[in-house]
Amino acid sequence: MLKLLLTGLVTALSLLVVDLVVPGVNIATFPAALIAAASIGVVNSLIKPILSVLSLPLNLVTFGLFSLVVNGICFWLSSVLVPGFGVSGPLAIIAGPIILSLVSTFLGNYLGERYPVIQGKATEADS
Repeated sequence: MLKLLLTGLVTALSLLVVDLVVPGVNIATFPAALIAAASIGVVNSLIKPILSVLSLPLNLVTFGLFSLVVNGICFWLSSVLVPGFGVSGPLAIIAGPIILSLVSTFLGNYLGERYPVIQGKATEADS
């Protein structure tokens, strides 16, 4: 449970970084970022697999690059569902999920190394 909350918090913080870096991505408040993080998780778990299967021929032809478009569509769809979170323009739709993934991976790894108990990793000091 704690790992799920930490993942949501990391995603929300990453969304705030995306808001600063990518023009066209707008997040009004931190609570909107938290709700957007939950929305992105739900859309990625429910709708993204369907879109990935439907776009498989295009993905094969483009050697996997069309998956960036699928990620962008899911990112945009989350912005439609959450008030206070907006995505506008093709740059934001494509670059937003890429930056979000990079920042959330960095923060997740940083917190995992800094606080291994939260991530469920045992250390020698814990034994």
